[in-house]
Amino acid sequence: MSKEQPRPAPDTEEESITEEIETGADAVVRALENAGVEHLFGVQGGAIMPVYDALYYSDMTHVTMAHEQGAAHAADAYGIVTGDPGVCMATSGPGATNLVTGIADASMDSDPLIALTGQVPTDFVGNDAFQETDTIGVTAPITKANTFADDAESVGTDVGTAFALAESGRQGPTLVDLPKDVTNASARDDPGSPMLPETYDPPETAEPDAVSEAADTLSQAEKPVILAGGGVIKADASDELRRFAMEHEIPVITTMPGTGSFPEDHELSLEIAGMHGTGYANMAITVTDCMLAVGTRFDDRLTGDVETFAPDAEVIHVDIDPAEISKNIEADHPLIGDAKAVLDQLADAMVRSPSTEAWLEQCDTWKDEYPMDYAAPEDDPVKPQYVVEIFDEKTDDDTVVTTGVGQHQMWAWQYWTWTEPRTWVTSHGLGTMGYGLPSAIGAKFAAPDRDVVCFDGDGSFLMTCQELSVAVRENLDIVVVILNNDAIGMVRQWQDAFFGERHMASEYPWIPEFDTLAEAFGARGFRIDTYGEVENVVEEALEYDGPSVVDVHIDPEENVYPMVPSGGDNGLFALTEDQL
Repeated sequence: MSKEQPRPAPDTEEESITEEIETGADAVVRALENAGVEHLFGVQGGAIMPVYDALYYSDMTHVTMAHEQGAAHAADAYGIVTGDPGVCMATSGPGATNLVTGIADASMDSDPLIALTGQVPTDFVGNDAFQETDTIGVTAPITKANTFADDAESVGTDVGTAFALAESGRQGPTLVDLPKDVTNASARDDPGSPMLPETYDPPETAEPDAVSEAADTLSQAEKPVILAGGGVIKADASDELRRFAMEHEIPVITTMPGTGSFPEDHELSLEIAGMHGTGYANMAITVTDCMLAVGTRFDDRLTGDVETFAPDAEVIHVDIDPAEISKNIEADHPLIGDAKAVLDQLADAMVRSPSTEAWLEQCDTWKDEYPMDYAAPEDDPVKPQYVVEIFDEKTDDDTVVTTGVGQHQMWAWQYWTWTEPRTWVTSHGLGTMGYGLPSAIGAKFAAPDRDVVCFDGDGSFLMTCQELSVAVRENLDIVVVILNNDAIGMVRQWQDAFFGERHMASEYPWIPEFDTLAEAFGARGFRIDTYGEVENVVEEALEYDGPSVVDVHIDPEENVYPMVPSGGDNGLFALTEDQL
């Protein structure tokens, strides 16, 4: 893939001088280059224009998105797949506020992201100038750190520090607000490599005595489980997790953000837990006597009623952020540190393995009792689970899957067999509809040699479908699969279960023909109405060299099960609506 706007080589001495640091904007660009940034996602505008002008001579690839929210989601996904902070850019005022949803999304999921926003000149700040917004005030609650750059000589350092903070410790989004007079002002110094503030010192290893006590508790457990959260993937600790679980024969459950940290085709995998987790995972959590929870914040969609979550378990909680310890679930053995390092500590401290033979047999019994299956009569409308399974069958294990938010997200999570980390890219904590398509674009730039498949819903796709123009412009080989039920399906499901089947504002009979819409954008459009069309269309879409959209008209009455009602008992999951 080429740069969006290939720049000509300088043909005069005067033109080549602009590659040196002369302005604050040059220092911003140099700071990104020094950090190893290769791609940026953004939208041009007045207050950020000096930085864009400085980018003209950079070898970094800037990807202009159709909307700033798309830029934030694309950068977020880029960071998830690569492990390095994604970078998004926007101008002041509406440009900055349009990034807010994506920044909040990254904050909830602890994703490494840096946002650069233009700002009106310093003298105008506070005067309600054209396109002025208090970006620092707006984003303070949803960033790990944000900085108002007030000096051209230090602005590059500000950007480098923001980059370093985004990827260190508990990862998260950072922001640098760039007044136009600062980026236009003279500057000379190279900001150097990203540096953390001297006062920032995240923990790496846990306290040895605490590790020893936790290991002793785990070794004596009769019904232990490992709960692998997103922190396992953030710390690149999947290999350590796998070795530990397999050596000690402890079953593994993953949270939504932890999906892919342990292979679901392994006999020790109980797959996913929580509101729409597997019955066998939720049963294991309900009766376990010892839970090793690694890199999870125990959010409400996982725990349900905290009083009934692992009620008989001694909880060993590994997390790099002390604020998460005993916040939602009381930790009997808090181990504060990096997941990779602490798992190594635990491995060294385990003097023997727990005896789990009978426990594993019980877990296998639950797998037989609560299988993840579904009825799919050929004369009925297409089941979305079947479509997910066919795409999984036709693609490689390292395929990156992105989603929007809703029923389609849950079906993708439940019926794809996850075996590798950094392959599941979705909005967990914030639950942002519209996340799927722009995140697929970011994921493809992050992993150009891998398949990227986006599962979306009709309502979710409508929110950011304009980004399809970016995928076409860049000729990105991605497949968007719209599981189309003419509704905001998850809302409709809840209305059926809890609101007397009153479908207020949840049915979407007015949506366009998405295959035709795709063709209008310049992408390839496909439509599926019957089971007989599924395999051939899936193969055609995957073989097409460019962006394609598959409009799958699924059973409009299909719902997501198992399901634990909000705040319910995970052990009392429903398999049908009449059990709610």
